[in-house]
Amino acid sequence: MNDLSPLRTIRSVCPHDCPSVCALDVDILPDGTVGRVRGAKDDPYTAGVICEKVARYAERIHHPERLLHPMRRIGPKGAGQWQQISWDEALDEIAARFLQVEQNSGPESVWPYFYAGTMGHVQRDGIERLRAVRGYSHQYDTICTGLAWPGYIAGTGLLGGVNPEQMAESDCVVIWGTNAVHTQVNVMTHAMKARKTRGAKIVVIDIYRNATMQQADMGLVLRPGTDGALAVATMHILLRDGLADRAYMARYTDFSPDFEAHLKTRTPEWAAEITGLTVADIEAFAHLVGATPRSFFRLGYGFSRQSNGSTAMHAALSIPAMTGAWQHRGGGAFHSNSGTWGLDKSRLEGTHLQKGTPRLLDMSEIGPILTGDKVALQGGAPVHAMIVQNTNPASVAPNQNLVREGLMREDLFLVVHEQFMTETAELADIVLPATMFLEHNDYYTRGGHTRILYGPAIIDKPGDTRSNHEVINALALRLGSQDPVFNTTDRQVVADTFARSGLTPLEEVEKTGFVDKERPDDVARFANGFGWADGRYRFEPDWNAVSRLKGYRWVCDPAIMPRFADHWDITEKPDAEHPFKLATSPARAFLNSSFNQTAGSLKREGGPSVFMHPDDAARLALADGDAVTVGNRRGSVELTLRITDVVTTGVLVAEGLHRNSAHRGAKGINVLTNSTPAPPFGGAVFHDCTVWVRPSDQAI
Repeated sequence: MNDLSPLRTIRSVCPHDCPSVCALDVDILPDGTVGRVRGAKDDPYTAGVICEKVARYAERIHHPERLLHPMRRIGPKGAGQWQQISWDEALDEIAARFLQVEQNSGPESVWPYFYAGTMGHVQRDGIERLRAVRGYSHQYDTICTGLAWPGYIAGTGLLGGVNPEQMAESDCVVIWGTNAVHTQVNVMTHAMKARKTRGAKIVVIDIYRNATMQQADMGLVLRPGTDGALAVATMHILLRDGLADRAYMARYTDFSPDFEAHLKTRTPEWAAEITGLTVADIEAFAHLVGATPRSFFRLGYGFSRQSNGSTAMHAALSIPAMTGAWQHRGGGAFHSNSGTWGLDKSRLEGTHLQKGTPRLLDMSEIGPILTGDKVALQGGAPVHAMIVQNTNPASVAPNQNLVREGLMREDLFLVVHEQFMTETAELADIVLPATMFLEHNDYYTRGGHTRILYGPAIIDKPGDTRSNHEVINALALRLGSQDPVFNTTDRQVVADTFARSGLTPLEEVEKTGFVDKERPDDVARFANGFGWADGRYRFEPDWNAVSRLKGYRWVCDPAIMPRFADHWDITEKPDAEHPFKLATSPARAFLNSSFNQTAGSLKREGGPSVFMHPDDAARLALADGDAVTVGNRRGSVELTLRITDVVTTGVLVAEGLHRNSAHRGAKGINVLTNSTPAPPFGGAVFHDCTVWVRPSDQAI
């Protein structure tokens, strides 16, 4: 089908959970199908470059395994026995079962569950309308941002930063804790431009020599969970060697004699013992950023997915505050612009409909919640009904065995609205077929950039698929709501949100595809002060103020938090039984569990595997390609061993979320990860677990 010449090319936007949110040019073929998908050359951030998985989107949208009709389970949970039913039958049954749970156990026993399978606000966040109008349990969104965002806000007072396009104007780009080649290729576009046009140095800091580090001028491979130690040792050197901008700190930060005294103990020798780096490595990094005013720190999510992730983010962010890099175009730091949009989503999310003050359940604790943990349930009743959209917790959530046990409960009525028969859909009572991004209307914000983009419906919906917006509206109407919002179209909600937010009318936005929300350069670089009331960056964070600002709830005693930017030694430690640290890092051709059905991505990634250093393999008498079992107290997973020096001794990396069924034993990598909320405010620690490794024929 893709050999046909395109009938037309339409502007769209990638819907997936990536900070780049690329602007796309999509070829539509004469038969109405999708042809080539390309990055829009006239978008200054996408700059014509997109990742390989999205470039092959025709594979996904026209996949023969797409769900096309509603289905009801007719056999045991997970047995794969289904009966095709009509939409009216499906929606009537869902509404009746939800009402029954409300009557028997209260509305909080219904828990709508969602995340970022689409980043479109209408299709992603519209589920909040249903939650509000019925008084269902709320969701505490911790799984991705719960550690990174508080750590950043603790320093700056605002989740925003320098326009990422300014990486191209930098003399040093520090890519810290993100494998950009795999997860946000546009970072590399602008970093490489700086290298080509300015001779900029690219520094990559990570726990293994990944694809991004292999393109760096300086690569620092440190032990998992030790980023804070590198950061404070760097600041020690900046002060010691006269590379700190004391005048800048006096004007724009809370730098104090106490903080300076604290840093005097954080020597490079101290940090070398913790991080596994050499003293020379640490000195070289500190001198490079200290002597390069235009140093741009691109701080990722990866290094925050540790128990000490929030404090690590804050410590790394503190380096450009000490050098004064924020003063210069091409300098400063960036993590996300998600705190800068200023959108009025009240009608989209139905805040005017909110019924009562329901409990807030932590999405990362879905396993403990569904298996009756009293603390995770906030002391309330068990969850007896769920509707799941835009996520696949039976694969992506931590502590997979516990998640699956909870989803398998016979007294849990589970509805899954999906595009494919995912691991979660396999356990549902009713499965509903969902549209994809080219089949519905939505708008998207870029966490990684400055534009709001509009993505119109440009091809027909296949089969009986319906959008998230349509399903939420239909359910609310069947459950008795009379509010007009439940009779809107997705396009009307986009237009309403734009109008309420004071943006350009949708009719005008459709002509260009975007609204630019770039903040003035001096504001984005905090050139006139930071987001806190006194305008000062916080080397001594006020975590209570962060909690109040963003509505975060404490999961630890505030008194245990470090006083200053620091290395906080609370990560899971290897021991004789579990001698390895494991990180579950992203693959190039998958995005969480998306794309792990498509032929091109499967060919690129191969089967589920784990990287191990040659010295560790020799000690265990293991060979490349061996079948191994990796396990800990939460369970075990079958993988294929890949012996490589991209990892250091004692560290394992398993790239990508393969289908559970792709593993021998049909259990995925998140069997091994921990669902305990991390301090200070919760969050999933996907890269912070210890494990053992054995040949599969010796595993217990």
